[in-house]
Amino acid sequence: MKTIFLIVCTELFIFTLINTAKEDEKWKKKDVRDYTDADLERLYDQWEDTDPDELSEDELPDYKKRPPPIYEKDIRNVKDPEEVLKMSKKGRVIMLFVTVSGDPTERETNDITRLWHGSLFNAHFDIQRYVIEKNRAIFSVPDGSKAWDVKDFLIKQDRCLLVTIDGKEYYGKAHSKFEDGKKSTKLKKDEF
Repeated sequence: MKTIFLIVCTELFIFTLINTAKEDEKWKKKDVRDYTDADLERLYDQWEDTDPDELSEDELPDYKKRPPPIYEKDIRNVKDPEEVLKMSKKGRVIMLFVTVSGDPTERETNDITRLWHGSLFNAHFDIQRYVIEKNRAIFSVPDGSKAWDVKDFLIKQDRCLLVTIDGKEYYGKAHSKFEDGKKSTKLKKDEF
């Protein structure tokens, strides 16, 4: 009985291998234009499995890089909570949302934020700027630890109403509650 079971299992195994080999040959001979999404996914998986070169840390895209470690002793020595935030955001992309005061057109907002972007670029800050509304723009900072330095520059500008980083709002010089950026409180919707 055991020998019959062993023979049947062996035959099933061989039969499965032969069918799998035939499917692989059929798949390999298939025209590229006839590939389905499943075929492309299988091809991509094969590519990734046989890729001998793992990218080094400096070649990885920004979103895949590991942030530098934060040590407990470093956090204990810091008195300002914003310094802890700077340390935790180092190496990560941070977006600052900036509101321009008054009722500017989208072109005026573009011109004003372009001046700010140029000034920051001249100060060696590698940032990107995107106008998203007629009075709002996004400044994208690739190294999050520098976002607070960018914020300090922006809130001192005459037409800056508000800067938001990670949900925390900082009043700009154009706001009535501006206090050199030392304090920040949440704005209510009706204060705009």
